[in-house]
Amino acid sequence: EGIYRMLDLWKKYDIKVTSHVVGAAAMKYPEVGKAIAAGGHEIAGHGYAWGNQWDKTYEQELEFVKKGTDTVAAITGQSSVGYNCNWLRRSPNTLKVLQDLGYIYHIDDLSRDEPFITKVRGKNFVIIPYTIRNNEIVQVSGNHWSPDQFLAQLKMEFDQLYAEGATKRRMMSISFHDRIGGTPAMMNAMEQFIKYIKEKQGVVYMRKVDIAKMVINDPNTPIDNSEAKYNN
Repeated sequence: EGIYRMLDLWKKYDIKVTSHVVGAAAMKYPEVGKAIAAGGHEIAGHGYAWGNQWDKTYEQELEFVKKGTDTVAAITGQSSVGYNCNWLRRSPNTLKVLQDLGYIYHIDDLSRDEPFITKVRGKNFVIIPYTIRNNEIVQVSGNHWSPDQFLAQLKMEFDQLYAEGATKRRMMSISFHDRIGGTPAMMNAMEQFIKYIKEKQGVVYMRKVDIAKMVINDPNTPIDNSEAKYNN
């Protein structure tokens, strides 16, 4: 029920999102992957299975990511260009693997509230930071928050970032999972949040791929040189 409830809400408010899809899950439920893609949402990479990458060799990791990418693309018709590792845990080779497979961004970082760039083999690679604090798998499932507590968190987070956005680039990321965020109460909370921010000027919903393409060659996008040393 969860995915379809989400898709109905996104359609109601003309919101396009990014969905990170595990290859094995797409194989088991191809109709779900197709429904997400048909709604105009981005299909992003999440590996072939819910498993580690940090402990793989370059060759093993390349096979793992490619298998997931190819599997999901065959089902949904979309070839992913954005990636999320299992619990954000990359290996020293992950960004090189992603670059070799045509990816342009990853989300396995919590350090900023705006997209930024790292250099992989001298080329720009976008980082679109993920979120733990606005993630219901952590707060609702893990910390046992109620939907109204989660809603309060989203509103306070938005208010602060919106105020900061007057003088700097700001992005708010919210992470939902079908079995948690797709429940009736959480969807009710999410709709309340959408209505709350609809009254604000200058707020846009963007798929991560669109953000990545917008900032990858923008000279105003911050560059993390420490990350570049790690990836060269």
